[in-house]
Amino acid sequence: MGIEAILVIAMFASFMVLLLLGFPVAWSLAGIGLVFGVIGHVMVEYFDSDLWFTWQGTIGVLDARIYGIVANELMVALPMFIFMGIMLDRSGIAEKLMHSLVRVLGPLRGGYAITVVIVGVLLAASTGIVGASVVLLGMLSLGPMMQANYNKSLAVGTACSVGTLGILVPPSIMLVLMADRMGTAEASVGKLFMGALVPGVMLGVMYILYIVIASWIRKDLAPAPKNRQPLDGRALVDVFWAVMPPMVLIIAVLGSIFFGIATTTEASAVGAGGALLMALVSKRLDMATLKESLYQTSRTTAFIFGIFIGATVFASVLRGLGGDGVIEDAITGLPFGTTGVLLTVLFITFLLGFFLDWVEITLIILPLVAPVLFKMGVEPVWFAIMFAICLQTSFLTPPVGFSLFYIKGVCPPGITTRHIYLGVLPFIALQLLALALVFWFEPLATWLPNEVYGGP
Repeated sequence: MGIEAILVIAMFASFMVLLLLGFPVAWSLAGIGLVFGVIGHVMVEYFDSDLWFTWQGTIGVLDARIYGIVANELMVALPMFIFMGIMLDRSGIAEKLMHSLVRVLGPLRGGYAITVVIVGVLLAASTGIVGASVVLLGMLSLGPMMQANYNKSLAVGTACSVGTLGILVPPSIMLVLMADRMGTAEASVGKLFMGALVPGVMLGVMYILYIVIASWIRKDLAPAPKNRQPLDGRALVDVFWAVMPPMVLIIAVLGSIFFGIATTTEASAVGAGGALLMALVSKRLDMATLKESLYQTSRTTAFIFGIFIGATVFASVLRGLGGDGVIEDAITGLPFGTTGVLLTVLFITFLLGFFLDWVEITLIILPLVAPVLFKMGVEPVWFAIMFAICLQTSFLTPPVGFSLFYIKGVCPPGITTRHIYLGVLPFIALQLLALALVFWFEPLATWLPNEVYGGP
């Protein structure tokens, strides 16, 4: 094992140790990068001049790389989409949608849980903020489901898992970051949005089928209410008017991207303006709400960009030490074909989700493995969507599954951590099943982008 491989392994090991000790991710990445940058400089200067050009080509332009992050026009879409999600969360649209759908689906066995899935899919397609979706769905649904004698694990598992759809269903801030990190025009934001649409909706349908089948097999999981109110036309009209605002916003944002009317950044501004208008129409907009929304947007954006800068320092030093070559040799040296290597990368990504957040995995791991897989002939959009589904599981897998913490904070008395863990297990299995389907049927991820943007 060469000195480059030892340093690369030492960098990753040091990062994991600092995470386990509770140090902030951004500071850990930047700090380790600076420490190993000094080590690398000494090594290059006095021991291994062969790395000089690689070292200067990465560390020498580190300031330009960091400036390029904040100057990237695509990154403007991040705070816009975040603001859109936060403002919609405060506009009352989700509450109105939930109440109207419950009147229609509530009398059915599992109707409350199915309503949560439908509302969650619409929230995912109009907000893209997992934390806000999970908390909102939990607050709106757990109480009524408990009163309807729903199984605690099913109730909390549904609300927790459906909220994670926001990271996959476009417009998704994760897909924006992935498109930027992969560095290929074949996996642009628009193509990733199109590629994730079918798998995201498919996953929502799988959730509904699971709820229907499980509640049919076990009658006590999601019983139908004893006093069923007859369905009238007024309830259907209310559902229509409740669904229209988020649907109009979804069509305005995604449609403007898909039909080439606006860039991703411009479409994000359309979404932010639309969410602001909806909050105004619903009479939920005041100075306090606007101030809080802007504060939360700034805080979330700063968190992501802090990790972004730290990851850039970390990755630049890693590349300067020859880390790209070490990782490429490790991947191509696996005793498998292209399919085996791809499955290995996805499996490692799934395991990393137990310990790392999607942001760290996207910013650190993805830029290292994606170019190698592309050289081996893996289709970029197909790989990106499978990678995104893997990252979606990271919200539900302990000990770092953030959705588990989000839902725990709004659970009513009587729902324990054990109920949460047992509740999300079937949904993790469904996510892995969706990953398997996309793996075996590549057109699930590539057909729509090819139809819209052209391709094989």
